[in-house]
Amino acid sequence: MAKYLLKRILFSLFALIVVTGIVMVLVYTYTNRNDLLKSDDNWKKRSGNEQKLYEYTVFQRYGYLEFVDYTTFLKTKYLETEGESYTQNEDYKKAKNAISDSATFQDYPDVAEFIDKYYGEGYDFVYMPVLKYASGKEKAGGGAILLAVNEKSVWNRLWDYITGFITFESKYDVEDENLTDRYIRWEDDPYSKLPALVGSGTKHKYLIYFDSRFPFIHQNLIKINLGISSVTYKNQEITDVINTPTGDMKVVTVQYPTQLGTDQYTETSIDFHSVTYNNAGVSDSDRAIFTDNYTVYSYQKKGLTMLENSFIIGFIATVIAYLMGLPFGIFMSRHKDGLADKTGNFYIIFMMSVPSLAYIFLFATIGTTLFGFPYKFATSTTKIGGYILPVICLALPGLGNVMRWIRRYMIDQMNADYVKFAKAEGLSEQEIFSGHIFPNAMVYLMQGLPGSILGCLTGAIITERVFAVPGVGGLLTTAIDSKDNGIIIACTVFYTFLTILSIILGDLLLSRYDPRVSLTDGKGGGR
Repeated sequence: MAKYLLKRILFSLFALIVVTGIVMVLVYTYTNRNDLLKSDDNWKKRSGNEQKLYEYTVFQRYGYLEFVDYTTFLKTKYLETEGESYTQNEDYKKAKNAISDSATFQDYPDVAEFIDKYYGEGYDFVYMPVLKYASGKEKAGGGAILLAVNEKSVWNRLWDYITGFITFESKYDVEDENLTDRYIRWEDDPYSKLPALVGSGTKHKYLIYFDSRFPFIHQNLIKINLGISSVTYKNQEITDVINTPTGDMKVVTVQYPTQLGTDQYTETSIDFHSVTYNNAGVSDSDRAIFTDNYTVYSYQKKGLTMLENSFIIGFIATVIAYLMGLPFGIFMSRHKDGLADKTGNFYIIFMMSVPSLAYIFLFATIGTTLFGFPYKFATSTTKIGGYILPVICLALPGLGNVMRWIRRYMIDQMNADYVKFAKAEGLSEQEIFSGHIFPNAMVYLMQGLPGSILGCLTGAIITERVFAVPGVGGLLTTAIDSKDNGIIIACTVFYTFLTILSIILGDLLLSRYDPRVSLTDGKGGGR
């Protein structure tokens, strides 16, 4: 078993890397990155060299390249030696204006230092001379620009993605020379009244903590870096996008950190478990709330996360499909060619042949007109009401699928030779059915059960879009429309990982319930 799992895991990791690499090639090599600018109003408002510089900014945000502007290099250099007043330094002014002379700019010491530094790191250089009218006046956006540009290859991009996929927080993450007390330790959490792993010098203050949200224990110690959304969610971490609660603010009565130990309480939506370190300087208003530099926070919200919404709808639909599909399919098989079997087959054929969008609108119309169910998730007056129609529209095709397969497997088993031998030995039909036919038929469904459950995490593209469910189902299609490369790659990795995991779990489950299948190296039944 252990050897099988090791082989499966290693092969799965290899497959995951290959799939991710292929998608990166398709996304970054075979798509025209200039198309990203066609609908960009900020790009259209610019002109000349300023417009070109903005193009490099966009391409860097999308992950095509990395670049360093000469003026940014100068700012970093002179800020370190001259402080905040560096812009008044004469040497800085001369160095900044040096690139305006296209004939001599490379001879200037600061320019030469810039070129030497980034040439040694493998960067190429792009120089844009001053753009002038015939009269000699500089055009709008025509100032000289010098860039060090590194076009990222697919392999470098893939390597960066793999090596940065999992990160761990440490007490040395915060770069602040004034922070001398660094630690990671267990403390009593004043908000949950339970122990919490707390850090100083880490990005997040609370690394492991408990609260009232399912699954009740949460962590910031280990982070899965799926990437960054460059368009749809404006440079947000994709893991944060799918795991951040949605909906209205949730106001609770709680104590600020500065109020702990007193009898003062405040009504607020601040999630104190989400605080991260503030390097930019703490304001007076934050000092009235917090006792340290962990002052960057998010708000508590009443709704669920995108991932939770999709999983709840998909999981309930899957449970309904199995709970109803199994007895219906069994009944059809035991009354083969009867009225019940023909009716069930009609339903199965209907669900298979009618386009999903058609029956979704059909069931939505029936549900809203006859039963008064809310049509849009956001317009539901009750929290549960918004889930009803999406669950029904996902459960009904799943029900037909379970009915179809359990009927088929049951009939196959009923015609098997061992059934005839069992009848010859005098066993009753009920004994044969409950002791042999049904367990053997269920073996085949067991292997697909993990995939059905894990598949709930991927959401339902059409159903969620029709009913305006804030889930993950529409992430990929939206990302493809907007050319959000980060989300496209993240969805690929996420879907591939779930597929691989469901196959492994399906094999383990099959080996547990099918005596003919063994995942060990022993003789007989080996797979």
